[in-house]
Amino acid sequence: MSRALEHQHHTGFFVRGPSPTARLFFFSVLSLVLIATDARLNYLVEVRQGFIALLHPLQIIANAPLNLTRDIGEYLHKQTTLTEENHALRQQALEHAAELQRFKALSTENERLRSLLGAAQLSSQPARLVEILHMGRDPFSHKIIVNLGSRQNITPGQAAIDENGVVGQVTRVYPFSSEVTLITDKELSIPVQVERNGLRAIAFGQGRSTTVELPSLPANVDIRVGDKLVTSGIDGIYPHGLAVAEVIQVDTDADSPFAHIIGKPIAGIEHHRQLLLVSIPQVDRPADSNTVKATRTPKKTIPAQRHDNH
Repeated sequence: MSRALEHQHHTGFFVRGPSPTARLFFFSVLSLVLIATDARLNYLVEVRQGFIALLHPLQIIANAPLNLTRDIGEYLHKQTTLTEENHALRQQALEHAAELQRFKALSTENERLRSLLGAAQLSSQPARLVEILHMGRDPFSHKIIVNLGSRQNITPGQAAIDENGVVGQVTRVYPFSSEVTLITDKELSIPVQVERNGLRAIAFGQGRSTTVELPSLPANVDIRVGDKLVTSGIDGIYPHGLAVAEVIQVDTDADSPFAHIIGKPIAGIEHHRQLLLVSIPQVDRPADSNTVKATRTPKKTIPAQRHDNH
């Protein structure tokens, strides 16, 4: 039994044929010959290209996992980068939009300040630029608070105007702020005249709406829709010729002797942040007796001095 096992052990499959050393030597020599032949004569170029073509699908399959992993990594990286860039661009767009809005607001404010400067130059009285701080506390009154007061030589009665016309009048002064009553307030009245024919009247604010009314005028009064109302200047507070309102409604009733006339203010009484406060016009007063005597004395002495010199 042991002899049979030993016989089977010595008769292996790889025992037949050349020895491993002989095969190694043979293939080494064959490789050197092929390398030399290919280097000298280039006979194996087509064979090599054919093998490369046959092995190309195997290379693709072998490299597929690596390529797939690389592509997934690049996709995720690009996705993260694009998300971050998109977020940054959105934030930048919002910042630019805010800057653009501020720029437009500053541009509008600059244009309006130029208009106010032009109105100040056209006014015959000195004017001060003020800024509106806030509206009055009473929601049923049309009043605003501005940022200049008695410390800045603001006095009650000064007219408040913008580049278009009269806005209101200073009715109360504090040390560092002042209260301006708008022309639409029911407690304010302004002497006006019709620019077309010079007809004088008094405009009262209606209070409940942003309009003014001309009461107590006869039904046959010469006022038409579209007439422009300007300050008459007879009250000594408002300079003459400032635009006040435009007539938008003229109603007459057979049962009433008076006409119902409504005007819309021309100035932007609820749309701006800056106004002009116009100084109260100075009224020329006659000189007193002491002043008259003081002016007459030099007239008596001058001829005498001239006579002595001659």
